[in-house]
Amino acid sequence: MTAPSLHLSGVVLPEGEHRDLWIRDGRVTFERVPGAETVSRGGWLLPGLVDAHCHVGIGRGGVPVEDLAGLREQALAERAAGVLALRDCGSPVDTRALDDEPDLPTIVRAGRHLAATRRYIPGLAVELEPAGLVEQVRVQARRGDGWVKLVGDWIDRSVGDLAPEWPADVVAEAIAAAHEEGARVTAHTFGTDALPDLIRAGIDCVEHGTGLTEDLVGEMAARGTAVVPTLVNVENFPGFAAAGERRFPAYASTMRRLYASSGAVVRAAFEAGVPVFAGTDAGGGIEHGRIADEVRALCDAGLPAEAALAAASWSARAWLGLPGIEEGAPADLTVYDGDPRADLGVLTRPQLTVLRGRVV
Repeated sequence: MTAPSLHLSGVVLPEGEHRDLWIRDGRVTFERVPGAETVSRGGWLLPGLVDAHCHVGIGRGGVPVEDLAGLREQALAERAAGVLALRDCGSPVDTRALDDEPDLPTIVRAGRHLAATRRYIPGLAVELEPAGLVEQVRVQARRGDGWVKLVGDWIDRSVGDLAPEWPADVVAEAIAAAHEEGARVTAHTFGTDALPDLIRAGIDCVEHGTGLTEDLVGEMAARGTAVVPTLVNVENFPGFAAAGERRFPAYASTMRRLYASSGAVVRAAFEAGVPVFAGTDAGGGIEHGRIADEVRALCDAGLPAEAALAAASWSARAWLGLPGIEEGAPADLTVYDGDPRADLGVLTRPQLTVLRGRVV
């Protein structure tokens, strides 16, 4: 079915210019389209938001969501928050069926988590010994949409604290293999010890990154390595510490320390020039649709409001290879009744959402 021709006018971000735009055949044009229906006047038009770290297919308690209705519910919760593109950072469920649903956000997948044996949440990752990592990285690179997700560190019960999952030489070979396959690599890390090997091996992004140090931040900035801080998830660190304190007091102490310094780490990364993007880690213990909370958390950590907004919109879209509001681009945009650069609170109340050229 052909999408209707639409007309909108308002302040187009990030340029901040008041413009008229039209949507024809699902795409943006700045050339007048006769007969187009006017659906919005006077708002602020933002390229569709991005949740750069979420998990479609993981439900409460880490239980896989196997049914299509449950997967749709997660994706629709994101759409209701103005999120029109998701970077799925690991799911045990094949969610490709959602690509046939025109009313759902675009999903950029990283395949399944890759973790060392018995070193991650049970049932979520492909668990393997170091000798099998490179081969499995190639498998996931071919299954994903240009990303592979490693678990870089997790609690090691033999030492009672966070510890790296992979030897340095294996990490280097695995990241090189992914790049040969045309995929970028990201890694879950909470602590510090796994980060030097990952960054020096040329990893493209770090998830959470609460263990980053000044030296590592400087190296990431020089290399262009990104970070997705997931501050919504970091808020759970005190609870993780309390839950593990009796058996693993060193781990509990580490998690509290990482929580206390998390805002300063994000601020230091941004000020050093590390690309920072907004992701909520939705799935499992975090509800989908909380991107506005993550943007506010980035701002509270020290990013200027416009930079925090960009981290969840036009900058994140460019990073993932998705266009903004530009001539010929797919019409994925959200309209707000106020300027989100001046008041991030308006992100909680999208006035109009257009996905693939249709009002949804």
